[in-house]
Amino acid sequence: MNMSSPPTLSLLSSTVGKKLVTGLTGLGLTLFVIGHMVGNLSFFVGHDAYNLYAYKLMSLGPLLYAIEAGLVLFFVGHAVTGIAIWLGKRQARPEGYARYASAKGASRQSTSSISMVYTGSLLLVFLVLHLISFKFGPGGPGNADPAYLTIVDGVEMRNLALLVEQKFQQPLYAFGYSIIMLLLALHLRHGVWSAMQSLSLVRPSMSGAIYTGGAILGLGIALGFIVLPLWIFFGGATV
Repeated sequence: MNMSSPPTLSLLSSTVGKKLVTGLTGLGLTLFVIGHMVGNLSFFVGHDAYNLYAYKLMSLGPLLYAIEAGLVLFFVGHAVTGIAIWLGKRQARPEGYARYASAKGASRQSTSSISMVYTGSLLLVFLVLHLISFKFGPGGPGNADPAYLTIVDGVEMRNLALLVEQKFQQPLYAFGYSIIMLLLALHLRHGVWSAMQSLSLVRPSMSGAIYTGGAILGLGIALGFIVLPLWIFFGGATV
């Protein structure tokens, strides 16, 4: 009796399949963080605008739950396959990942590529702490607090802007958050190029440009996130 695995399962368990998973989930998560960054910047329009943005997200109801479930799958899939690839390379090359050169041409080994599993792990831990602090913080699901309620356009909603302001007035939150965002930039510097290469979206002639573009994109996203906590910490006024 032929007990071979189904073709799809065999592909996903292979190195090529794992790279496809990390590539697809990585690009998907990159789009998510860009959207999240843009939402964060609404804080500069004013507290009401920021609270209204958060309220509209929560008002999606079941659709929001589906989106969040999809994001969890993306995060877990990206982390698990990324670690599996890293472990496979460590086992196959005892001299270490740092000595590995790309089989497709010029090596893209750098601090960014070598530290991918470490920066990724730290970002995953940060995500959990970030959700505990903000999504499930005062006024969030299962944590009702009248002090964190406000009214915008006649509608009562959570005053998330107040919580954000209070958190980022604390040095640990403001600077810890900023450091993590710089690690995100480092992760994206190599991650964007690697994802596009895994999905065969990079022609050899464009490889350098894509790598540089990933670095610029990562830095831009990081700065887009960092500006808010530092603005609040150093006393920037909001409406």
